[in-house]
Amino acid sequence: MVSPAGGGVLPATGWYDTNQFTLEVIFHARMRRYGCLTADASRAAAVYVPYYPGLDVGRYLWGFSNGVRDLLAEDLAEWLRGTPAWAAHGGRDHFLVGGRIAWDFRREDGGGEGSQWGSRLLLLPEAMNMTALVIEASPWHRRTDVAVPYPTYFHPWRPSDVSSWQRDARRARRPWLFAFAGAGRGNGDDHDRHHGGGVVRDRVIAQCARSRRCGLLRCGARGRRDDCYDPGNVMRLFKSAAFCLQPRGDSYTRRSVFDAILAGCVPVFFHPGSAYTQYRWHLPRDHAAYSVFVPEDGVRNGTVRLEDVLRRVSAARVAAMREQVIRMIPTVVYRDPRAPSARGFTDAVDVAVDGVIERVRRIKQGLPPGGDDDDDHRWDAYFDTQ
Repeated sequence: MVSPAGGGVLPATGWYDTNQFTLEVIFHARMRRYGCLTADASRAAAVYVPYYPGLDVGRYLWGFSNGVRDLLAEDLAEWLRGTPAWAAHGGRDHFLVGGRIAWDFRREDGGGEGSQWGSRLLLLPEAMNMTALVIEASPWHRRTDVAVPYPTYFHPWRPSDVSSWQRDARRARRPWLFAFAGAGRGNGDDHDRHHGGGVVRDRVIAQCARSRRCGLLRCGARGRRDDCYDPGNVMRLFKSAAFCLQPRGDSYTRRSVFDAILAGCVPVFFHPGSAYTQYRWHLPRDHAAYSVFVPEDGVRNGTVRLEDVLRRVSAARVAAMREQVIRMIPTVVYRDPRAPSARGFTDAVDVAVDGVIERVRRIKQGLPPGGDDDDDHRWDAYFDTQ
């Protein structure tokens, strides 16, 4: 991670050009310094497995056999089965962190599209007993998957770093009504669960491009330098907008959701799988308190004009949602792993570990691991049947 200049938008310290797939490294570094560690597994509330599955499979995404993709995961499973810690509860108290979306660890062999991508880690019997913290969870595997925030660019050292940034986000001038940063998809298949947002995403971009009230940062455009990986460019745009559009792309979720929260920009979602069914430990259950939901169908068929929808949101409600978003910042960022624990500063790792401990406690008691969330099916109609 290299600290960027930021073009005057970012403070001189605490900001890094962090790749969105580095969660495993960040989490492991934090766990090594965690304040409540024990070497005695019999006394542990939960057992962390320091494996980097995303970095592992990321080496073999193209041009390798499935045997190569699965080798290290299968070695891990064999090793875990032989440990005393595993024998105590069959792995039900173990958890690992995967810095990619769950689909990358749940390859279905059989000659279809999925057989050429990812590993079978989360399909192994051992993994099915564990909790997997991933940046995007499967809605059909809640007993295993738990979504945690993507890494953003901000890794504060102390509480004052966060409070200073929050003040800056509150004072930011926001001349744009709404904004979008990203690339188009145009894959033509808007119902496949892996790539279902392509058509809607392209139409969102088109609406933004036509509006004089929308700020647009195109990523990967032909003949143009890709500026979307520059933290300063992204923060400059999002801090200048009241709303940030978050359509699906290659999968349900985007790192951009957390970039928007970091900028104090109210996210606009088009599918519940982009946030509402994902980050249950880190985002408020009252979705309307911090975001706007526009169902995809209206955008897809051209009956919804986003500028009109967002203009109808009252100034008072926008202010209230923005304040809620800014208050959420501490618990969705990952503190600098080198920083000492700070009283009064609960970050995304702290929230995740507390959630795992409660989840394991419920499992040991024979209760549903997700509590009341397991009974919440109000978004089921938005998902394809498994």
